[in-house]
Amino acid sequence: MTLRDMTIGDKAKVIGLQKGNKAYRKKLLAMGLTPGTEFSVTRYAPMGDPVEIHLRGFALSLRQNEAAPLLIERLAQ
Repeated sequence: MTLRDMTIGDKAKVIGLQKGNKAYRKKLLAMGLTPGTEFSVTRYAPMGDPVEIHLRGFALSLRQNEAAPLLIERLAQ
């Protein structure tokens, strides 16, 4: 599942990162998107990009292509 599949108010958990650009994977990890981290989708920009998520007590905005390497799992409401 990807962030694009989620709607406002959905909660999810990061289960991993896809293989790829090692430097960018490190950046995502540094932003707190480590496996096991739970987050909620708080809002989308009017055109659908970027998306704002709330995790670890702060809000983080990511463009859809930036969030593409995230492997996530939707949590029950």
